[in-house]
Amino acid sequence: MKNIFFAIIIASVFITSCSTDKPVDPFLVKKHNIGLLTDSTTVRELDAIFQNDSIVKYVSGDEFAGSINVIEIFDKGGKKLLDLYPKEALDSTSVISSVRIKDERYKTEKNISLLSTFKDIKDNHRISKIDNLINTVVISINEINTSFAIDKKELPSSLRFDMNATIDAIQIPEKAKIKYFMIHW
Repeated sequence: MKNIFFAIIIASVFITSCSTDKPVDPFLVKKHNIGLLTDSTTVRELDAIFQNDSIVKYVSGDEFAGSINVIEIFDKGGKKLLDLYPKEALDSTSVISSVRIKDERYKTEKNISLLSTFKDIKDNHRISKIDNLINTVVISINEINTSFAIDKKELPSSLRFDMNATIDAIQIPEKAKIKYFMIHW
Protein backbone atom coordinates (compact mmCIF):
# COMPACT_ATOMS: atom_id res chain seq x y z
CA MET A 1 0.00 0.00 0.00
CA LYS A 2 2.87 2.33 0.87
CA ASN A 3 4.54 1.55 -2.46
CA ILE A 4 1.37 2.38 -4.43
CA PHE A 5 0.91 5.64 -2.52
CA PHE A 6 4.59 6.50 -3.06
CA ALA A 7 4.33 5.68 -6.79
CA ILE A 8 1.25 7.91 -7.15
CA ILE A 9 3.05 10.83 -5.50
CA ILE A 10 6.13 10.36 -7.71
CA ALA A 11 3.96 10.12 -10.83
CA SER A 12 2.00 13.27 -9.93
CA VAL A 13 5.22 15.22 -9.23
CA PHE A 14 6.65 14.03 -12.55
CA ILE A 15 3.50 14.97 -14.47
CA THR A 16 3.24 18.43 -12.92
CA SER A 17 6.94 19.11 -13.45
CA CYS A 18 6.61 18.37 -17.18
CA SER A 19 5.07 21.67 -18.19
CA THR A 20 3.00 21.78 -21.34
CA ASP A 21 3.15 25.57 -21.51
CA LYS A 22 4.01 26.74 -24.98
CA PRO A 23 6.50 29.59 -25.42
CA VAL A 24 5.23 33.16 -25.40
CA ASP A 25 4.28 34.42 -28.87
CA PRO A 26 6.43 37.57 -29.27
CA PHE A 27 3.85 39.06 -31.66
CA LEU A 28 0.69 38.48 -29.60
CA VAL A 29 -0.91 41.69 -28.32
CA LYS A 30 -2.97 41.42 -25.12
CA LYS A 31 -4.41 43.96 -22.69
CA HIS A 32 -1.38 43.89 -20.37
CA ASN A 33 1.41 42.64 -22.61
CA ILE A 34 2.91 42.34 -26.08
CA GLY A 35 4.95 39.15 -26.11
CA LEU A 36 7.35 39.47 -23.15
CA LEU A 37 6.83 43.25 -22.92
CA THR A 38 4.35 44.00 -20.12
CA ASP A 39 2.64 46.99 -18.58
CA SER A 40 5.25 46.90 -15.78
CA THR A 41 8.36 46.60 -17.99
CA THR A 42 11.00 49.23 -17.29
CA VAL A 43 13.35 50.82 -19.81
CA ARG A 44 16.35 49.00 -18.34
CA GLU A 45 14.68 45.59 -18.97
CA LEU A 46 14.33 46.18 -22.71
CA ASP A 47 17.79 44.83 -23.60
CA ALA A 48 16.86 41.43 -22.15
CA ILE A 49 13.39 41.33 -23.71
CA PHE A 50 14.58 42.37 -27.17
CA GLN A 51 17.97 40.64 -27.08
CA ASN A 52 17.56 39.42 -30.68
CA ASP A 53 16.50 42.84 -31.97
CA SER A 54 18.03 46.31 -32.23
CA ILE A 55 17.03 49.03 -29.79
CA VAL A 56 17.43 52.71 -30.68
CA LYS A 57 17.10 55.14 -27.78
CA TYR A 58 17.00 58.81 -28.68
CA VAL A 59 18.15 61.43 -26.24
CA SER A 60 16.30 64.69 -26.48
CA GLY A 61 18.33 67.78 -27.29
CA ASP A 62 16.82 69.59 -24.34
CA GLU A 63 16.73 67.32 -21.31
CA PHE A 64 15.04 70.05 -19.28
CA ALA A 65 11.99 70.13 -21.53
CA GLY A 66 10.71 66.91 -19.99
CA SER A 67 9.83 65.42 -23.34
CA ILE A 68 9.31 61.70 -23.63
CA ASN A 69 12.00 59.90 -25.62
CA VAL A 70 10.75 57.38 -28.13
CA ILE A 71 12.54 54.04 -28.07
CA GLU A 72 12.47 52.26 -31.42
CA ILE A 73 12.72 48.49 -31.80
CA PHE A 74 13.96 47.02 -35.10
CA ASP A 75 14.42 43.39 -36.04
CA LYS A 76 17.88 42.28 -37.16
CA GLY A 77 16.86 42.77 -40.79
CA GLY A 78 16.24 46.47 -40.12
CA LYS A 79 12.43 46.35 -40.17
CA LYS A 80 10.80 48.59 -37.58
CA LEU A 81 8.73 46.62 -35.08
CA LEU A 82 7.65 48.98 -32.31
CA ASP A 83 7.86 52.50 -30.94
CA LEU A 84 7.97 52.48 -27.13
CA TYR A 85 7.05 55.52 -25.05
CA PRO A 86 8.40 55.54 -21.47
CA LYS A 87 6.37 57.30 -18.81
CA GLU A 88 9.39 59.41 -17.80
CA ALA A 89 12.11 60.73 -20.09
CA LEU A 90 15.75 59.80 -19.44
CA ASP A 91 14.88 57.40 -16.60
CA SER A 92 15.92 53.76 -16.88
CA THR A 93 13.51 52.83 -14.08
CA SER A 94 10.53 54.30 -15.92
CA VAL A 95 7.87 51.91 -17.16
CA ILE A 96 6.69 51.83 -20.76
CA SER A 97 3.37 53.68 -20.90
CA SER A 98 2.41 53.08 -24.53
CA VAL A 99 3.53 51.12 -27.56
CA ARG A 100 2.94 51.91 -31.22
CA ILE A 101 2.75 48.78 -33.37
CA LYS A 102 4.64 49.21 -36.66
CA ASP A 103 4.86 45.62 -37.97
CA GLU A 104 1.99 43.58 -39.44
CA ARG A 105 3.06 40.41 -37.60
CA TYR A 106 1.73 41.82 -34.33
CA LYS A 107 -1.88 40.83 -33.76
CA THR A 108 -4.45 40.83 -30.99
CA GLU A 109 -6.01 37.67 -29.61
CA LYS A 110 -8.84 38.26 -32.10
CA ASN A 111 -6.35 38.47 -35.01
CA ILE A 112 -6.53 42.24 -35.52
CA SER A 113 -3.28 43.50 -37.09
CA LEU A 114 -2.05 46.24 -39.42
CA LEU A 115 -3.46 44.11 -42.25
CA SER A 116 -6.98 44.32 -40.79
CA THR A 117 -9.82 46.67 -41.71
CA PHE A 118 -12.32 48.72 -39.76
CA LYS A 119 -14.85 45.93 -40.29
CA ASP A 120 -12.52 43.52 -38.46
CA ILE A 121 -12.31 45.93 -35.52
CA LYS A 122 -16.04 46.53 -35.19
CA ASP A 123 -16.91 42.84 -35.69
CA ASN A 124 -14.56 41.76 -32.89
CA HIS A 125 -14.63 44.58 -30.34
CA ARG A 126 -16.93 47.11 -28.74
CA ILE A 127 -15.83 50.59 -29.84
CA SER A 128 -15.43 52.86 -26.81
CA LYS A 129 -14.73 56.14 -28.58
CA ILE A 130 -13.93 57.67 -31.97
CA ASP A 131 -11.70 60.75 -32.09
CA ASN A 132 -11.44 63.03 -35.11
CA LEU A 133 -7.83 64.27 -35.43
CA ILE A 134 -6.07 66.26 -38.16
CA ASN A 135 -5.04 63.39 -40.46
CA THR A 136 -6.51 60.36 -38.71
CA VAL A 137 -9.53 58.97 -36.98
CA VAL A 138 -8.66 57.10 -33.77
CA ILE A 139 -10.89 54.23 -32.66
CA SER A 140 -10.44 53.38 -28.97
CA ILE A 141 -11.14 49.91 -27.60
CA ASN A 142 -10.99 50.10 -23.81
CA GLU A 143 -11.38 46.34 -23.27
CA ILE A 144 -7.85 45.80 -24.62
CA ASN A 145 -6.29 49.25 -23.89
CA THR A 146 -5.85 49.80 -27.62
CA SER A 147 -6.47 52.56 -30.12
CA PHE A 148 -6.48 52.02 -33.88
CA ALA A 149 -5.69 54.89 -36.27
CA ILE A 150 -7.29 55.09 -39.69
CA ASP A 151 -6.03 57.63 -42.22
CA LYS A 152 -8.68 60.21 -43.10
CA LYS A 153 -7.96 59.47 -46.77
CA GLU A 154 -10.01 56.31 -46.15
CA LEU A 155 -13.08 58.39 -45.21
CA PRO A 156 -15.70 60.02 -47.44
CA SER A 157 -14.51 63.42 -48.66
CA SER A 158 -17.16 65.23 -46.58
CA LEU A 159 -15.39 64.06 -43.38
CA ARG A 160 -11.74 64.46 -44.34
CA PHE A 161 -11.27 68.16 -43.65
CA ASP A 162 -13.76 68.93 -40.87
CA MET A 163 -11.98 68.40 -37.54
CA ASN A 164 -15.10 69.46 -35.66
CA ALA A 165 -17.27 66.76 -37.20
CA THR A 166 -18.42 64.00 -34.91
CA ILE A 167 -17.62 60.76 -36.67
CA ASP A 168 -19.77 57.72 -36.01
CA ALA A 169 -18.75 54.14 -36.72
CA ILE A 170 -21.39 53.95 -39.46
CA GLN A 171 -19.55 56.68 -41.41
CA ILE A 172 -16.24 54.80 -41.55
CA PRO A 173 -16.05 52.47 -44.56
CA GLU A 174 -15.73 48.82 -43.59
CA LYS A 175 -12.76 48.37 -45.92
CA ALA A 176 -10.80 51.27 -44.31
CA LYS A 177 -7.30 50.04 -43.46
CA ILE A 178 -5.53 50.45 -40.15
CA LYS A 179 -2.63 52.91 -40.38
CA TYR A 180 -1.18 51.92 -36.99
CA PHE A 181 -2.35 50.91 -33.56
CA MET A 182 -1.24 51.61 -30.03
CA ILE A 183 -1.45 49.94 -26.65
CA HIS A 184 -1.82 52.27 -23.66
CA TRP A 185 -0.85 51.19 -20.14
